[in-house]
Amino acid sequence: MIYFSLVHSFILYDIIFWAASSYIEVVFKIHKRIIIVNMNSDTKNSCCELFNKLYILPLHSQYTVFILLLVDNKRGLFKTNFDVHNFSTMSNYDLHRPTAKLTIFQKRVCFSGINIYYHLPFTLKQLSYDITKFKSAL
Repeated sequence: MIYFSLVHSFILYDIIFWAASSYIEVVFKIHKRIIIVNMNSDTKNSCCELFNKLYILPLHSQYTVFILLLVDNKRGLFKTNFDVHNFSTMSNYDLHRPTAKLTIFQKRVCFSGINIYYHLPFTLKQLSYDITKFKSAL
């Protein structure tokens, strides 16, 4: 209860924007250490079992879920491949991935969100029109 009220809410606050910073690895290590202390465990290897016991996703997975939910909620703001060209292709209704050479643009939420969304399996992309089924499938 203490973890969810203090730590989890603090970590999830605007995770979409701060998770692309250079301090993500430090926060991830602190997050794992808090889980170890909270579960009274002495494991130094992997915290996967501890995350599973608490039903918590690791930090990188939480970031991915929040990015995908943001892209799904704001889907109307993005162009599809069909909007860019009228050729009949297999990825016609996928979101259009803009080309970017600068890493500062590649770290933006919209660019990384489109890239993550692009790599989803087709079954998940079909569920994206129903937000509750999409969330549970993620």
